Amino acid sequence: MKLRPDKQTAINWLLKYKLHHIPFWCVYHYIWWVVAMGNPFHVASHIAFSIYAFKFWSYVTFQALAVYFNLYFLIPKLLEKGKFILYILSLTLTIFASSFCILSGYFLSDFFSDKTFYQLFNIHPNEFMNLVLSTALPSCVASMTLAMSIKLTKNWLQSKRRQQLLEKEKLETELKFLKHQFNPHFLFNTINSIFFLIHKNPDMASASLAKFSDLLRYQLYECNDKQIPLGKEIQYMQNFIELEKLRQNQNVSVELNIENENSKHLGIAPFILMTFVENAFKHVSKDYDKQNTINLDLKLLQNHLYFSISNSISTDANTTSNLISDKGIGLKNVQRRLDLLYPENHNLVIKNGQDFFEVDLDLELNELYINSEASFPQL
Repeated sequence: MKLRPDKQTAINWLLKYKLHHIPFWCVYHYIWWVVAMGNPFHVASHIAFSIYAFKFWSYVTFQALAVYFNLYFLIPKLLEKGKFILYILSLTLTIFASSFCILSGYFLSDFFSDKTFYQLFNIHPNEFMNLVLSTALPSCVASMTLAMSIKLTKNWLQSKRRQQLLEKEKLETELKFLKHQFNPHFLFNTINSIFFLIHKNPDMASASLAKFSDLLRYQLYECNDKQIPLGKEIQYMQNFIELEKLRQNQNVSVELNIENENSKHLGIAPFILMTFVENAFKHVSKDYDKQNTINLDLKLLQNHLYFSISNSISTDANTTSNLISDKGIGLKNVQRRLDLLYPENHNLVIKNGQDFFEVDLDLELNELYINSEASFPQL
């Protein structure tokens, strides 16, 4: 059943601004009042038709504000960044501030009522600290604890689901990548190119064979980690490009600009960049009447990786269509992996021009947390 566009827009607006949480907090505090007073109908009449409504809404409003300030500001800005002492101090101040603000509901009830403060709440107004410590403060702590428990449980479930998707995606990616790379076309053409170089340029043939060996070793042994050193991914990419250049026509120009100093401490998921490089070589134009180009720029600034690759394409409509509908390890696959591995830490822009195809990736990398420097068997 599909919703009308206007209803769907209204629902999206409510979800965006968390307005659907308002009924939750109303029910939550209503239940607490029922526990304290015992009669649910008596509580409902108090909230709806009596002077105590000011008190009720002060609890709903100020505790909700404190909870969301904690969830959407204090936790991301302080707790998740390791500022534990500052977070605890800020959380304590937030709870106390909310508790004192709740007192406004008591005083508003007193202001609009014919009864005295003592008659309404069985406590003298000059003993408001006792009211804070005995009623408002414990209620704020309980609300904060409940909200954090719900949030942590939700985050844990999302993390678990993301991990399951990553494992599934990783298996599919490895199978597809190996199937794509270890195919007779790639192996035979590369070996063929090296074979002809043995007689023409033995030194170049030897260097190419070493690159080919590194390429195979990387795929077999080093691509199984969740993270690998950024330098190894770049080295693999350079070896792949050098081998591909042997197979390309003379009118294909490949330009590289790589600045990756101080990258040893950073890690990256395997084959994130290689997908775009493969795509460029696979779909570069093969026109004989003009120069065909592949341009790659890679720059590292602190922990931000800026990667850009473009290739000329044929003006044939079928070629352009194949770029988008590639069924190998294509653009949709790498976009999915980026969404799973770097959900909030990447920006991918794909430009499909009339005679060029360009990919720009801004990726925030993490510190390398696995030992990927171990030696591997030599092929």
